[in-house]
This record gives sequence, structure tokens and C-alpha cells, in this order.
Amino acid sequence: MPSQKKRPVTLTAQDREDLVRVTTTGVRPASMIMRARVLLALDTSVGEVDPKEVIAARLGVSGETLRLVAKRFAETSGDVHATIARKQRDLPPVPSPVTGQVEARLIALACSSPPPGHARWSLRLLEKHAALAEDLPDLDHSTIGRVLKKRGCVLI
Repeated sequence: MPSQKKRPVTLTAQDREDLVRVTTTGVRPASMIMRARVLLALDTSVGEVDPKEVIAARLGVSGETLRLVAKRFAETSGDVHATIARKQRDLPPVPSPVTGQVEARLIALACSSPPPGHARWSLRLLEKHAALAEDLPDLDHSTIGRVLKKRGCVLI
């Protein structure tokens, strides 16, 4: 039973040469080398392909890895370099709510005198007062502590 009936991997001679170069020369991430070896093992242009279980055992990967690499090869329309490279994020990471202005306001609040009935500022007390301020976003006490630590402000 040949492997990869649904998504056959057919490489050109240039693609094979590039993949062999990736696996044998230079310094590259291990995941890139592993995907290149999988593509070389699944290549149907050189003849009959071994069963999926045999390829997986020989390369030291799972059958799911073989399936995912073949799927990625089909999704990238046969682009070998896009298949073996790290996938880029579709969405950028969530921006931090802490900007320079927010940091300045937090530091000013922490350096001010504590409210009546308190001897000093605590992180949770700063969190409550930051939530009451209109120009500050809702921040967790651990975030406030990180901001103050980064700027060298110590609550005593």
C-alpha cells in the first residue's frame, strides 16, 4: 500500500537538490531539517514510496507528522521552502495595554503618598486605585508589579 494517496509529494530535481543541501550542510533548525527529510522520503518522482509506517520509523517521526508535512506541501502549492520553513503568524500578537504614558502614571501613583488609613502602597492597593483612574486601563496587580520592577521602583 503506497503512502500518501491523498496528497502525493512530487518534487522537481532542483527541489530535491535544495532539500538534500538543507539536510546535509549548514546550520538550520532541527524542525526544518526533519521536514526536509520527510519531503525527501515522501517524494514520488523517484519511484515507489515506502509505506507510511516504514518511513515514520526510519525518520523517527510519527505518522501524523508525515501527514501534516504532506498537507502543508499541498497547501503551499508545492513550494518546498514554504513547507519546511516556520509558519508565519496570521495575526500579530496582542499589544500590551501598558504604554509609556501608563507606566508614567503608575510610577507617579506609586511614588505619591498612600491613601489615608494605609502606611504604604501595596500592589493590590495600586491595582484598586488604577482601576478608579479614568485614564488607566484595568491592570492586574502582577502587571503593575512588573512595570514597577522594570523601572526600579520598589514598594516598601
